[in-house]
Amino acid sequence: MAKERAGRALPWTIAILAIALWTLSRLVLFGMTGPSQAGWGSLPFVMAKGLWFDLATAAWLIAPFLLLHALVPNRWRASRAWGAFRVLALWACLAFLLFVAVAEVTFWIEFSTRFNFIAVDYLIYTTEVLANIRQSYPMGPIFGGIALGALGLTWVAIRFLPASTAPLSGRRRLVCLGLAVLLPAASLGLSSIDQMEHTGNAYADELSGNGLFTFFAAYRRNGLDYDRFYRTLPQAECDRILAGLGVPRQPLTPGITAPALPTREDAAESSLVLARPKNVVLISVESLSAVFMGGFGGADWTPNLDRIGKEGVTFTRLFATGTRTVRGLEALSLGTPPIPGQAIVRRPGNTDLTTLGGFLARKGYDPMFLYGGYGYFDNMNAYFAANHYRTLDRSDFKEVKGEFANAWGVADEYLYKNAMEAMDADFAKGKRFLAHIMTTSNHRPFTYPDGRVDVPSPGGREGSVKYTDWAIGRFIEQAKAKPWFKDTLFVIVADHCASAAGNTTVPVAGFHIPLILYGPSILKPGVDARLCSQMDIAPTLLDLLGVTGESTFFGRSLFKQDGVEPRALIASYQDLGYYSRGILTVLKPKREAVAYRVDPNTFAETPIPLDPRLLDEAIAYYETGTHAFDTGALKMAGH
Repeated sequence: MAKERAGRALPWTIAILAIALWTLSRLVLFGMTGPSQAGWGSLPFVMAKGLWFDLATAAWLIAPFLLLHALVPNRWRASRAWGAFRVLALWACLAFLLFVAVAEVTFWIEFSTRFNFIAVDYLIYTTEVLANIRQSYPMGPIFGGIALGALGLTWVAIRFLPASTAPLSGRRRLVCLGLAVLLPAASLGLSSIDQMEHTGNAYADELSGNGLFTFFAAYRRNGLDYDRFYRTLPQAECDRILAGLGVPRQPLTPGITAPALPTREDAAESSLVLARPKNVVLISVESLSAVFMGGFGGADWTPNLDRIGKEGVTFTRLFATGTRTVRGLEALSLGTPPIPGQAIVRRPGNTDLTTLGGFLARKGYDPMFLYGGYGYFDNMNAYFAANHYRTLDRSDFKEVKGEFANAWGVADEYLYKNAMEAMDADFAKGKRFLAHIMTTSNHRPFTYPDGRVDVPSPGGREGSVKYTDWAIGRFIEQAKAKPWFKDTLFVIVADHCASAAGNTTVPVAGFHIPLILYGPSILKPGVDARLCSQMDIAPTLLDLLGVTGESTFFGRSLFKQDGVEPRALIASYQDLGYYSRGILTVLKPKREAVAYRVDPNTFAETPIPLDPRLLDEAIAYYETGTHAFDTGALKMAGH
């Protein structure tokens, strides 16, 4: 019978169909990327290397079926029940493979990569992620199409792939059993995610991978041991290099002294400072790339932010440290390099660290972290609460009539309303405050209240950016009527860019974000075009507030960088970039390193030989940042 024929060849049926589906998926993603990005010349490499990863993945996929094949008694093989089970197993496997293919397309649209550690994280936070998916895509038709597609492939498979119905001999059972063990072992020993690289084009490298393979590789590498995977220097040498670069943090090596911090009078930018603020409102805006802002020469989507930027101090060459919200929160609170693997926000041992809020709490401030969603996501509430912030999220907000929310949280205008109430309460008590507000509206599914902007909801990226801008403009106008406004510094910065896709693994353009410092009574308007980093913001705020603690950060105050070589640290979860003097140096696993010359206007990257001095500086920052966290040197004194 047809069902019996399919069962005997089940492992090989699945392998053939899986490789066919993965090949088709790769071609679809290549077409979506555009030959101009990946390059037609890369297609043979993409397909050949892709087949290698597909075979390595298929080895794991068919191993359970080979094991089953070896263990099932011969008397069961001819039964109708067993034949039906085999067909059902084939359908379920094909449905799973089709689901993964569809998921990869949506993931590629969002991140331009195969599954990576972000996909691993998303499995943990199923409530938000599944709600976001339901609100972004027509899941009923998609699941129906997957089920019918798998059914059609199953019908084809059981008719055209030959199989024997003869009983399985003991020798054949041993062969199947051996293959069930040897194939995964060979895949584990011979294949590695690092083999995806080396084309010189990040799109082509990603396309050559296999989504299931990269997913499980990311799961295994969610944490990376710096000393094992990256180039290193003696810690004393790292400390000497950082001291020479003006990093104020106390070196890890005894006997080496950090450079003295210059006084404000020594800094050329001191003329912009009119007074010390009493309060700080730090708005980290979800996915606000610099290219979305007219003031940065990009799209004309942010009239309010452009106006606020002209009235404040705008930093036009600031770069995010990473590509996820937790990286932005890490940089803004802790001012440390983006160490490889998970962000510190999500790591064990991240309590009582030298954070901006921790230093201000010691001075009697009320540090608050306010988030429009539920703060258990990405461990945000736990991290900030453990570092002396008061956390307020969606579950703490008062009900608002007509409140709008989606999978990620309440619309930004309601977040600002609740933040305003919290700041009013502090002012009424005579308490100074740091309000770190993390927005959510500029995120898929791109939904927001109707009637706010000229793009109806859901309005895609353009609509959500315009709504984000509208909400910030409204918040600032409302704040002007408050008695605490004149003494408050507003800091507007992105957590990361909307996309970090590019032809290299660390595309500089994918990290370029806006920074605006606004306070008419505190700062004169101005533009600062120096290269700087997101991790410089925390020490800058302590400097402006006059609070001790600036010397514990790896970042430097943006008002005390006179004579110091500017730099930015930008990284994916495993590729660590150091951008200085027009050159991007990238530290990679397996102790590799590459360098690129960066066009100052377009940020296009051209491969060049490594500069030994810049390489050592990159190592010094990343190695010391990792060691500082691992050894507890980032802990607050007295804890």
